[in-house]
Amino acid sequence: MKILAIDTSTPVGSIAIVEGALLRAQHILNISATHNQRLLPGIDRILTDADWTLDDLDGLAVSLGPGSFTGLRIGLSVVKGLAWATGKPLAGVPTLDALAANVPLSPYPIYPVLDARKGEIYTALYRMDDEQVPARLTPYMAIKPEKLVDLISEKTLLVGDALLRYGDYLTGKLGERLHLVPPHLNVVHASSVAWLAWQKLSRGIHEDISSCTPLYVRPSEAELNRISE
Repeated sequence: MKILAIDTSTPVGSIAIVEGALLRAQHILNISATHNQRLLPGIDRILTDADWTLDDLDGLAVSLGPGSFTGLRIGLSVVKGLAWATGKPLAGVPTLDALAANVPLSPYPIYPVLDARKGEIYTALYRMDDEQVPARLTPYMAIKPEKLVDLISEKTLLVGDALLRYGDYLTGKLGERLHLVPPHLNVVHASSVAWLAWQKLSRGIHEDISSCTPLYVRPSEAELNRISE
């Protein structure tokens, strides 16, 4: 099964193609250019490098969030457009699930942590199941770093870009309870999105394209403004 997967939930965009469980190519780019500028050229480039076309694909995958509201809308719009145009099934993967999948062999509980701005962190608690797939044990949350500290009572692994902003604070508060990963694993990898999507698509599970929406976790600024009016 050949799958094209993208992640635009954070400023570090990525694109991957897999064939079954085999990663064929991955493109990760952390530059100031917007996802609007780089996503479609990146898709074209990675397919060309693999000598694939859209017709060769068996499915498409995208990270659903939480993350950047604008980035999520761009990514989902592009992938939904490709799914409509090609008739290929679409698998949506929550961003925190994909981030947890970066560290499948962790013996510790995992809190993937994404910078949610406004002094908050997007997170959820995971443990790896027997097949090394992240099993989520809590709802997706947008919480203060102080609240995250209160939730951690045992040795726990944290992974994600929120460590750039809150790493020193969390290290000081958690001490030996905190385990970190090499920095390159703190970004969402489209290959992890693709792997989790393959788990779904191989079982015939896919999204309804017309009703598939981003997973925001908390209201957007526009929604908050409407509520306050």
